[in-house]
This record gives sequence, C-alpha cells and structure tokens, in this order.
Amino acid sequence: MRHIFNLNENWLFVKDTADINAGNGEQINIPHSWNALDGQDGGNDYFRGSCLYTKTIKKSDIPEAELYYIEFCGTNSSADLFVNGNKLAHHDGGYSTWRVNITDALKDENEIAVVVDNSANDTVYPQMADFTFYGGIYRNVNLVCVSNSHFDLDYYGSPGIKVTPEICGNDAKVNVEVYISNPKDNQNIRYTIYDANGEAVAGATGTWTNQTFDIKDVHLWNGRKDPYLYTCEAELLDGENTVDNVATRFGCRTFKIDPDNGFILNGEEYPLRGVSRHQDRWGVGNALLPEHHAEDIDLIMEVGATTIRLAHYQHDQYFYDLCDEKGLVIWAEIPYISKHMPTGRENTISQMKELVTQNYNHPSIVVWGLSNEISIGGSDDDLLENHRILNDLVHEMDKTRLTTIAAVSMCKMDDPYLQIPDVVSYNHYFGWYGGDTTMNGPWFDKFHATHPTIPIGCSEYGCEALNWHTSDPKQGDYTEEYQAYYHEELIKQLFTRKYMWATHVWNMFDFGADARAEGGENGQNHKGLVTIDRKYKKDAFYAYKAWLVSPEDDPFVHLCGKRYIDRVEEVTKVTVYSNLPEVELFVNGESIGKKTAEDHFFYFDVKNIGESTVLAKAGDLTDEGTIRKVDEMNMDYVLVEKGAVLNWFDINAPEGRFSLNDKISDIIESKRGKLWLISMGLKLKKKMDANKKGKKGEKKSGGFDIDLKGSGASGIMQMLGGFTVLRLTGMMGMMNVSFTKEELLKMNKKLNRIKKPKKKN
Repeated sequence: MRHIFNLNENWLFVKDTADINAGNGEQINIPHSWNALDGQDGGNDYFRGSCLYTKTIKKSDIPEAELYYIEFCGTNSSADLFVNGNKLAHHDGGYSTWRVNITDALKDENEIAVVVDNSANDTVYPQMADFTFYGGIYRNVNLVCVSNSHFDLDYYGSPGIKVTPEICGNDAKVNVEVYISNPKDNQNIRYTIYDANGEAVAGATGTWTNQTFDIKDVHLWNGRKDPYLYTCEAELLDGENTVDNVATRFGCRTFKIDPDNGFILNGEEYPLRGVSRHQDRWGVGNALLPEHHAEDIDLIMEVGATTIRLAHYQHDQYFYDLCDEKGLVIWAEIPYISKHMPTGRENTISQMKELVTQNYNHPSIVVWGLSNEISIGGSDDDLLENHRILNDLVHEMDKTRLTTIAAVSMCKMDDPYLQIPDVVSYNHYFGWYGGDTTMNGPWFDKFHATHPTIPIGCSEYGCEALNWHTSDPKQGDYTEEYQAYYHEELIKQLFTRKYMWATHVWNMFDFGADARAEGGENGQNHKGLVTIDRKYKKDAFYAYKAWLVSPEDDPFVHLCGKRYIDRVEEVTKVTVYSNLPEVELFVNGESIGKKTAEDHFFYFDVKNIGESTVLAKAGDLTDEGTIRKVDEMNMDYVLVEKGAVLNWFDINAPEGRFSLNDKISDIIESKRGKLWLISMGLKLKKKMDANKKGKKGEKKSGGFDIDLKGSGASGIMQMLGGFTVLRLTGMMGMMNVSFTKEELLKMNKKLNRIKKPKKKN
C-alpha cells in the first residue's frame, strides 16, 4: 500500500549559496520563504538568488517500500535536487508539484539537499509582473512510498487517475483512466465510485486501465447552490492484496459560455461575479498554512463571489479542493505574464502540462488561462505562435474545458491574439489608471458589438485604498472612500451586462509587490477588498456583499467610513450598504429618515455638529460609528508617501499653471504641455535604457520594461493619462527607474512655466 510520509520538519536553511556543502544553517520547517519580509517592504530589493535546504533522513525512520519518490508541491522558481551528494533532478517552475524517484540513491543515512533559485533569467516564467516572486520551498514536501507496480508518479506530477464525467439526461457516464508504472500480468484494478455519503454507486474489477461507469440519477455539482462531490478510488490488486491505491473527488456538471447570456451551469444562467486571488499574506510571504487557505476561502464566500481567478500561477491543491467543496467556479492559469520571452516557450509548455495534468479532476475549474497582459508591448509572430501551441496543447489534453486570456487595456480589439482562445477577458482600470469610471461599461458594449461571437469578460478591475480618508474622493487619492465609489460604479456597470461571461475584481486581498512605492505603504499592491493580513475588510468589500449575497442567506447592514471620524464640512455624506431593501439612519438616537435603494447603496446627508453617533438600521440589524466636527482636516487621513522624494503638498503649484500635481491627460491638452511630455518621455527612455544595462554582469530583478516605441505605446500613454506626474514618477520604481528630488523640482519648474488652457464654457 502507498504511504505518504511528510518531510516538512527539521530542515537546515542557508541563504545565498548553491554549495550543497555549505555547512550549518538556520533550522526551519517547511513551508518556508526567504522573502517573507523583504518581499513586502518596498524598494524592489528583495533577495533573488540561490539558497540551500538540507535534511537528513534515516532509512530506518521511513516506511518500508520498494520505491521512494520525493514530492515537492512548490519550490520557487527553479530547483536542483541532490541525494547524498548526487544530483538527481532539476525543475523549472515555481508553482507546481514535481517528483523524483530517489530509491537507488538511498543509503542507511541520507542527506537531502535542494538548491532553490529565484534569480532573474530569460527562460522561466514569471520574470516581469506586479507581484513578488517569493523564493523558497513554500509548500509541502513528502516522501511517497510505493510498490514497484504503482499508479504513475512520473508524468508531470499527475495524480495517476483521470476522471471525465459526461451528463446524459438524468444520468452520468463517468470515464476513469489510470496510468500504471511497472504493471504485472496477473494484476487487476478495482474501481469504486462513492457518493458524498460514502456509499458505493458504481464499480468493477478487471484489467482495464480505461473504463466507463454509469451513475443513475446523478447528483449534479451545481456551484455554490449545491457543490456535490463523488469520489473515485482505484486499487491495484495482486491477487487479494492491494499493491497501490489512488482516489480523487470529482463533480458531474455541464457548462457553457455564451456570448450573449454569459456563463451557463447545468443548463441555467449562473452569473460569474467574483474576485482574483494571490497566494501570499503579511509576514509569511507565500508559505501559507492550511488555516490561511481556509480563512481566504471563507472571506471569499462571505463576499458572495461565485468565481475566483486564481492568478497568476498554479495554486495549492488544497485551495483547489476547497473551491470544489464550496462550489466556486475557477479560472486556473500559468504565469505567462507581462513580457513574452522567446527563450521561454518550453517553460510555458511544461508549466501548462503540469497545470492541466495535476488539476484535471477539479470540477471547479472551467477555463485554462493561457497568459496575462502578455501583449502589453504589442503582439509579434513568436508570441502568437506560442499562444497557438498552448491553445492546441490544452485542447488536446482536455476536451471538456475552454481556454482564455487576460488582455491588457491597450490591446486593440482587432489584435489576432484575441482570436486564439475560446473566450476572452480584459484587464481594465478606467477610473484608476487613466480615463474615468464611466468608460468601463461602454467599452465592453463596443467589444460585444464588434465581436458578437466572442464571449467577453473583465479579468481585472480595481483601485487602491489604504487608511486614507476624504469627503471629496478623487481618482488616485488612495482613500477608502474613492475605492468604495469606484466599485459602486463598476458593480452597476458590469453586473447589469448579462453578456459578460465573468468579472473578477483585482484583488480580493492586498498582496506583496516589492517594486511598488505608492499609497504611503511601499511593497504592496493595495487594490484588495481585504488587507494583506486579512484583519480589515474595506468598505468596498461590503458593496459586493450587498449585491451578491442573498438576505435569506446572510442579511447585513454596513455603515461606511467608520475609520473616517474627523470631518470639516457642515453637512457630511454618510453611505450605507445592505442587501435588505430599506435602511433607516439614526444620529444621536434620532431618526433622520428611511431610504430604499435598488442598487443596495444608501446615501444620507447628515448635519455635522460636535460629536455624533451614527447608527444604520436595516430590519433587526444595526451598525454604528462616530463622526466629529473639526475646523481643519485631520492630517492623519491625508496621504503622505513613505520614503517619497516629494509629496503633493510640498510642490509649488501657482494658480493657472501646471505642476507635478496635474494629470498627464490635462497637460497634453496644451501644445506646450505635449512638447514637455515628449521631452519627459525621451528622458524616461534614456533612464530605462541605462537601467537595462545596469552594472556589468548584473541582472536586474523584477520590475517592468515597457517599449515606448512599440505598437502598444499609444495605448500605454492613454492608460497613464489619469496619473498625476508626481504619482507616475513615484510608480517608476516598478520599472527600476527613480527620480531625485532635484530632478523632480526641475521638472516642476518647467511645468510651472506652462499656462493651463482656459476651460470652455
């Protein structure tokens, strides 16, 4: 019988070495990441290199078996395995399971050494993206102990069993395929299919490795409504003895993605409205424990999501299992992201094979993602060929699911890249990165009219919010109030367009992005509906809950702005979210009225006198907070960039003249402003070119690399139009570009010489 022996405890870790004889190190347990702290503190200087993990295993301490495979469930991003000094394997790809047969290398006492490397290179994805590439052995390590004859352990981390249900009326035909290594002539396979109660509903014993079974009156896997799971077990028999066994859960369902009616599950429209998720959190990086995954899924369930885009790589098997159990519909993808590398094609193929092979049996997964924002600099022949290869590969490996991509805003609607996958989604940030919120819905209407046969969705949208506050929220201010406003507008636009096959908020949780230097807290992307430590649900979280959660399931009322107490205005706006039809607001115990709102967003004008207790009541539920009249703005609510060279209030901004505090889109309305922007672009290009060269022999880590002369250049500039010049220069850290105080002041002085055009009446 198979034994899985966990090896997580008692490893030695040595940082910054590839020498397997490096000597003593720090004692650690797996999961572990060496970037748990420096990958979230900003500066784009987290350690990227080789580190050594070693562990001693005595053969007398492990189960007896004929064969031993060591199994790594996640090593980011490349790894070399040594046993007793002998190199046995190399693996490229930081997010998938890989195994190595170590039987012949084992002695009575054994030294396991793993050199893990997350250095920058040009062959292994990802290399350029807006998140931290945490290094480490950050998922389980196991010893799989099996007989010589066993269900396959060698093929791309496969579970050795593949289950494909097909719905036929009220019944299901379930095809089960198993893969056996070193089979013997006298062996049989016993198949048993169990229902959710553990009762056998189908089965047989024979020599077939591919067999189809009937389930009468099948119980469908029906999303959040009823995520019913069956289990299929396969036992390899030698006479009456079980030599090996594997089991997998599966679900029986049909789905269709219709260009006019969106996602259809089991013949019924089932709107996919949900979130994206990164797999890290504060202080642990991506070395998550089961309780972390469970907390994440509970929060996603609470917000009412029906779908998750698991970005931008393969996630932990435990999390996919939770998605199966909870009935969440999943987009799974590989980290083919941001920058196409002609030398990385083989890695996209191997990572896709691992993704599909290892996750085929999960009923929650409906689409395989080929790439994300890969055409940011435009499409070329090599990029297109890479996508066609991946698309064909996926359809060959899995005939039951569809392919998709996440295209970036500047990708034109007629780009041939969009014609490759089965369905398409776009990452749009109108209202945060350029443009305004009203542009989102009409853009999708135009795409739908232009390509009526291509299902279209929104794979990313969002804006950043920290603990900054204002009564006059504006694009780019990082306040919780603007984020709430932004999502109110996007909810109303996206959720009412039934043709959209899926929408995914970017992001469910704030996440580590060490190159980021914005919002006053460097090293993170703060677009999450929940903070990176999972301690605080931002107001926008409850806007989604109000739309997506039935009051029969979880009635609630939420008073927004509870962290925004001190307010200068005489009359202040108070916003309430609820999934109940009516809200009443009380100020110091007195009702100021009741309101109804079909959009679940309730707005009240409240006189701001002294200190007031504000209480929102919906049905029997209440939520309360405090507001207080002050004469001057509380500067604790005002963004001050941590480590910023300049802050907005330090900048000279004469009346009627431009400054670093003005938006790019406003500046280019002036002829002199356009000329200034061109000169700035040339300087920026020079800085980026110098940065690419770096010091002799040095590889730059992380960051973005945008071709300002490429086919996507005009789209990039259009998207950046919503940035102030100061904010844009601050974000250049993601491109490894920085400006000194003197450079910024000189830039501001030149802008001060340019008059703002007179506004037309």
